[in-house]
Amino acid sequence: MPSGSHVRPAREKMRKPRGRSTEKRQRIINAAVKVFAEKGFYNAKVSEIARESGVANGTIYLYFANKDDILISLFEQEMKRIIGRMKAEIELEPDPLRQIEKFALMHLSLIEEHKELAEVLQVELRQSSKFMKEYRNRKFAEYVNLISAIIRHGQAVGVVRADIMPGIAKRAFFGALDEMSRFWVLTRRKKYSIQTAARQIAEFFVHGIASLPPGQVAAPPR
Repeated sequence: MPSGSHVRPAREKMRKPRGRSTEKRQRIINAAVKVFAEKGFYNAKVSEIARESGVANGTIYLYFANKDDILISLFEQEMKRIIGRMKAEIELEPDPLRQIEKFALMHLSLIEEHKELAEVLQVELRQSSKFMKEYRNRKFAEYVNLISAIIRHGQAVGVVRADIMPGIAKRAFFGALDEMSRFWVLTRRKKYSIQTAARQIAEFFVHGIASLPPGQVAAPPR
């Protein structure tokens, strides 16, 4: 999930559809996930998305300005859902160090649970120059800030070293998860389970941030 920046898209000025129109808009987004994953963002055509969603070509433009707009809308919607689910799961675990592993497991689980969506978020999103150069990616910032919130919580209760900088830690941890996700999407093969990968990455991270007496070794999170 790359981090775009800069200006807000002009589409935000468009009137948001309601009622039945919302259902049709969702069909278009669902179709876009399938088409982008199958054809690739660069090669996908709006007409193919229209056909997959069962609407006329012109109908697409009642909801979205262009193909980039569909991709950005898709990203915002799915990230909102992912963030909500992540927050709910993290709140069930009181231990900040265990929250790290839970975050890793949920992030990597997206690959198995929603293969087409994972491919769009991990690969195709980076093919949109509008997203990478112009989009102010607030949802991505909100997502990685969940990690820094865990770090601060750990520092507050004394299980994370006080010298750890949350802004650096969140990017380092997310970077490891993002690279593992991208590798799996691009190669379509796994030599180990998602649970194993999540545990390993969490252990690498936790051993580096845990606050421990001199000479004591952290127990692996379970």
